[in-house]
Amino acid sequence: MDKSYQPAAIEQRWYERWEELGVFAPTSEGQPYCIMLPPPNVTGVLHMGHAFQHTLQDALTRYHRMAGHSALWQCGTDHAGIATQMVVERQLESKGQTRHDLGRQAFTEAVWHWKAHSGGEITRQMRRLGDSVDWQHERFTMDEGLSAAVREVFVSLYEQGLIYRGKRLVNWDPVLHTALSDLEVVSEEERGHLWHLRYPLADADGDQQQFLVVATTRPETMLGDTAVAVHPDDERYQHLIGQRIELPLSDRQIPIIADSYVDPAFGTGCVKITPAHDFNDYQMGQRHQLPLINIFTPEAAINENGPQAYQGLDRMEARRRIVADLEAAGLLEKTEDHTLTVPRGDRSGAVLEPYLTDQWYVDLTRDQQPDGRPGGLAAITKPAIEAVRSGAVRFVPSNWDKTYYEWLNNIQDWCISRQLWWGHRIPAWYDDAGQVYVGNSEAEVRENHDLGDRPLKQDEDVLDTWFSSGLWPFSTLGWPEQTDRLQRFYPGNVLVTGFDIIFFWVARMIMFGLKFMGDVPFREVYITGLIRDYQGQKMSKSKGNVLDPLDLIDGIDLDALLHKRTSGLMQPQMAAKIEKATRKEFPNGIQAYGTDALRFTFAALATHGRDIRFDTGRIEGYRNFCNKIWNAARYVLMNVEDEAVQQQPAQATIFDQWIVSRLNHAADRVNQDLKRYRFDLASAAIYEFIWHEYCDWYLELTKPILNADGHPSAAHTRYTLLSVLEELLKLIHPLMPFISEEIWQRVAPKLSIDGTTISTQAFPGVSDDRSYPAAEEEVRWLQQLLLGLRQIRGEMNIAPRKSLTLLLEGGSEQHRRLFDRHVEMLQALGSLGDCRWLADGEEAPASAFASAGELKLHVPLAGIIDPKEELARLDKELERKSQEIQRLNGKLSNEKFVANAPEAVVTKARDQLAAAESESRDLAAQIERLRNL
Repeated sequence: MDKSYQPAAIEQRWYERWEELGVFAPTSEGQPYCIMLPPPNVTGVLHMGHAFQHTLQDALTRYHRMAGHSALWQCGTDHAGIATQMVVERQLESKGQTRHDLGRQAFTEAVWHWKAHSGGEITRQMRRLGDSVDWQHERFTMDEGLSAAVREVFVSLYEQGLIYRGKRLVNWDPVLHTALSDLEVVSEEERGHLWHLRYPLADADGDQQQFLVVATTRPETMLGDTAVAVHPDDERYQHLIGQRIELPLSDRQIPIIADSYVDPAFGTGCVKITPAHDFNDYQMGQRHQLPLINIFTPEAAINENGPQAYQGLDRMEARRRIVADLEAAGLLEKTEDHTLTVPRGDRSGAVLEPYLTDQWYVDLTRDQQPDGRPGGLAAITKPAIEAVRSGAVRFVPSNWDKTYYEWLNNIQDWCISRQLWWGHRIPAWYDDAGQVYVGNSEAEVRENHDLGDRPLKQDEDVLDTWFSSGLWPFSTLGWPEQTDRLQRFYPGNVLVTGFDIIFFWVARMIMFGLKFMGDVPFREVYITGLIRDYQGQKMSKSKGNVLDPLDLIDGIDLDALLHKRTSGLMQPQMAAKIEKATRKEFPNGIQAYGTDALRFTFAALATHGRDIRFDTGRIEGYRNFCNKIWNAARYVLMNVEDEAVQQQPAQATIFDQWIVSRLNHAADRVNQDLKRYRFDLASAAIYEFIWHEYCDWYLELTKPILNADGHPSAAHTRYTLLSVLEELLKLIHPLMPFISEEIWQRVAPKLSIDGTTISTQAFPGVSDDRSYPAAEEEVRWLQQLLLGLRQIRGEMNIAPRKSLTLLLEGGSEQHRRLFDRHVEMLQALGSLGDCRWLADGEEAPASAFASAGELKLHVPLAGIIDPKEELARLDKELERKSQEIQRLNGKLSNEKFVANAPEAVVTKARDQLAAAESESRDLAAQIERLRNL
C-alpha cells in the first residue's frame, strides 16, 4: 500500500471496475429491494442537496445489496420543460433567432440535440459520487416508453371524467408565456407601495360619504375590478351593501357586496375585488357570481378590456399613469411605503400574474361528476390520504404526515397544461368546430370517432413536468406493459426526498400509483433536511455561499473558486462582497477531500432535523478518519507476512475476544440504525469503533504481543487484526465505498476469501458466539487504569514515553488478579517501570493522583514534576469536588426532592455524594503529602 491515502488514485478506477463487473444490476435471486432516484433536471448539475440525498440512497442500496437482497436503484433524469426550453431559446437568442423562426418541429429537434450533447454532466457527477445505480436501465421522462405511459394515463383519466379543460386562474409568467406550478414560484418580500384609492359612490346624496377608500399594492388591476367588498357585520358600511360605485377611470359601475372573508380591522375595511387577477378574489367572485374581466395580454400589457388610454401599455407603465391620473382627479388619498410578498418565476425572474386562461386540469376535489360518476376526491385524493393514515405508506420522521394531510385536505384541482413546445404534448385534437377528441394518437382518434379526413389540429400545450414524474415509480419499470421488472420491484421500499416536494411529487406519485397500479408506489418516505452553509443560510449563487460537491472531492484553487462564485453577477458591489467572504473562508481555495470523506460527512449530518449546517471543518475531520483507516490497514498488512492467515481459536487473547465482541456491538448498532434511516447514529457507531476501539486501543494492545519473541498468541492476534479489519471494511462500505474496496482487495486474499468485490460480500451481522462480556469487562478495567495514567501525564505535562512508577491502592481481590494477569501490558502501554500495590498501612509518597473506579493510582513525583504545580492542580480539583458536594447536599436536604423524586434518582444522588466525599478526602490527603515534601 502507498504510504498516504490518495483518493484520486483509486476512485475512478474502482467505479469503472464495478460497472465492468455489473454489480449495480439487481440479481435474479434474493428479496427485491427498490429505491427510485428522484430524477434530477437534465439541464442542471448536482448541487449539495442532490449529493446529500444520493449518498443516503446509495448507502441504503449498497447495504441491502450486501444483505443479500436483489437491490435496484432506478435512475434517470427529468426533461425539465421550462428550464430546458429556456436553455435552447437563449442559444437561439444569441444568434438573433427565436423558436418561432425555427417552428415547433425544428425547435424540439434542437432541444433533443442539446440534450444528447450536454445532458451527461449529471451522470458524470453521479459516478464521481459512487452512485451504484442500474445504468443499464437508465430512463428519461421523454423517452418513448415513458411517453407512452403519459399518454395512457392522460387518456384514461380523461375518459373517466377526471381530466377536464376549463378557464381558471393560474400563475402566469409574462416572459415565458406559460402557466407555472406553485413549486416554480419564488415568493420573497420586496419593498413597494400601498396606494389608498377613492371609489366614488354612484348614488351618494349630501348626507352620505361620497366615496369608499380601498388600499392596493397593484393599482393597475383596478381596471378589472367587478366589486368592492365589506364585512357583513361592519356597522360602518352595512347601509351601503347592495349599492354601487363608479369605478375610477372606467365607464363602469360595480356593486358593494358583503363577504365574511374581508377583515374589517385591516385598512379601511373595504377591499377591491378583481376576480380575474387575484386568487382570493376569484373565490369570492365565484361565491357572488361576479363577472371575470381579464385586462392583461399574455405579455402583461393592458388589453382591449381596459380603457383605450391605457391599452397596449406594459403593466408597470400603466401603473405609473393610472396613479398619476387618479391623483389628478383627486382620487388618490395617500401613498405609503409597504413591504409585500412578490411572486416571481424561478426561471425568468419575472413578476407573475394571476391570469385567466383555458387550461387542462386533473379533478382532485369533487366527490362525483355531474353525471354521477366518481370524481377526483373519491377516485384520487381520498385513497392517497387513507394510504398514509392506514400505514400503507409511512413517513420518516413521522411528523411529516401532518404536512401531507394539510395539503391533501385543502387541495385544489391540478393545472397540468403548460404553454411550451418542449414536453409531452397533450394528446387532444380539435376539429374546425372546436370539438375536442382525446386519444393516444391522431390515428386512434380518427378511428374511434369515425372522423375520416376531417381536419384536426393537436392541442399546442404540453403537460406539466410533475405529471410525467408522478408516474416515475411504475413508468420506469415498463408500465403500461406488464414487465418482469414491474412485477418484481413495484412497489418500491423507500423514497428519499426533501420536505419541499411532499406536495408536488410525493403525493402525486401516491395518487397515480394507487389509481393505476392498485398499490402505493413505496412503503416508506424518508424526508431529509435541507443542506445549508455553516452559518445556517440557504445556499444560493446570489449569496456566494454555494459549494459544488465535486470541488470538495477534487479540490479547487482560490482563483477558480472566485470565478465560479462571481461570474454572471450583474452588480459589482455584490461580486466584491462575495469575493471578500470567499477569501476569508477559503484563503487557499478548497483542498481535495475525496468522495468517501464527503459521503461520510453527509451521513454524519443526516439527523432527523429540518436544516443541516455543512461546515468544511467536518469534512476535513472525516478526511483524517480516512487517513486513520488507511494507516491502520498498513500496520495490519505489514504485520501479516504469510500469504494466508488461519484462525487459531485456542490461542486467542482476551484482547482478541474484546475487539471481536466490540465489533459485534458495532455491527448490531449499524444494522439497526441503517434500517431506521439514522445515518448519523450509524456513522457515529462506525467512527467510535474504528477510531477509538480498533485503532486507539486494539492496535496498541497488539504491539507488545507481536513484538515479543515467540509469543504463543501472536498468530491468532495477526488473524484477529486481519479478520476484524475485513469486517470493518464491509461495515463502512455503504458509506465509504472506495477506500473500503481498495483495502479489502489486499486483505481478502490473506484470509482466503473468495470474491471479486467487497460490494457483493455479506454485510456484518450479529452473532451470540462473537459476544464476550467477560473480556469486555476485563479490558474495560485495564482501560480505566491506562486512562488514569494518561490523565496524570496530561495534567502534569509528563512526556508519554517517560518511565513512571505506579502505586495502586484499594480495589478488590479480583482487581489484584487482573493486575497480575496484565501487569506486563500495563507496563508496556503505560510506559511504567516499577508497578506494585501499596502494602497495608503503607502511605504513598508525594504523588500525582487519579481514580480508576475503586482503585486509586499514585505516581510518585520526586524528580518528575514541580510539586507546586501539582498542588495548584489538586487545590483546583478539591474546590471543584467541594462545590459538587455542596450541590448534592443541597439537593438531598430538599424535602420535596427526596419525597417526590423517583427512588432510583434519590439513590443515585446519594451514591454520587458518597463518591464525591471519598474523592475529596483522597485529594486532601494527597495535598497534605505534597506539602510535606
